[in-house]
Amino acid sequence: MAVFQRARSQEQREARRSAILATAAAMLAEMPAADVTLNELSRRAGLAKSNVLRYFETREAVLLELLDSAWQDWLVQLDGELAAAVGPAAPVTVRAGQLAAVTAASLAARPMLCDLVGAQAAVLERNVSPDAAARYKRASLAAITALSVLMLRCIPELGAQDAVKLAGVTMMMTGALWPHAQPSAAMLAAYQADPELAAIRLDFTATIREALEVMSLGLLARGAALTG
Repeated sequence: MAVFQRARSQEQREARRSAILATAAAMLAEMPAADVTLNELSRRAGLAKSNVLRYFETREAVLLELLDSAWQDWLVQLDGELAAAVGPAAPVTVRAGQLAAVTAASLAARPMLCDLVGAQAAVLERNVSPDAAARYKRASLAAITALSVLMLRCIPELGAQDAVKLAGVTMMMTGALWPHAQPSAAMLAAYQADPELAAIRLDFTATIREALEVMSLGLLARGAALTG
């Protein structure tokens, strides 16, 4: 039997934190965030639960850190995708559609990120200390600001204030839509048995694309009316 050895150097502590996060990320490839338990995370990481808690105060703290990391990785990817797909000389209505389509497809390609965003308010923020909550919220605000910069680059006509609103709505819609677009086995069977029910099944990519396009066009129209 392997004997647990406490990490003594900063490098060892960081390596153990990284191993715990990697284990949690692997679990999220198999199950939704709500099903990740501290007991199973500890078992897969090869640590006692008390040792995991030396590095993260709760299971939710682990998942919040993964959420921040996943969001940062996504922003880097989205930056390149938008630069390649949104034509700066195109009419603003075309650019709004391009921005919405690229953002929606990019989010849909990152199910772990969408699942964590969907669990954020109802699950992840319910069992953390005030310090951890404040730390995450600061990171969340910084991420929304960074997303707004990318959106403003595509549609400068929005202005900085409305770009932040569009970025914030992107996060909120992702969290709201993702759980509804991941039906249970029972719901899938119901959809298969009843075409009328199947017609109301949400498609995540199409729904968020349309919502973002409508939101951006609405913000542009309101801005034009206020200045016109």
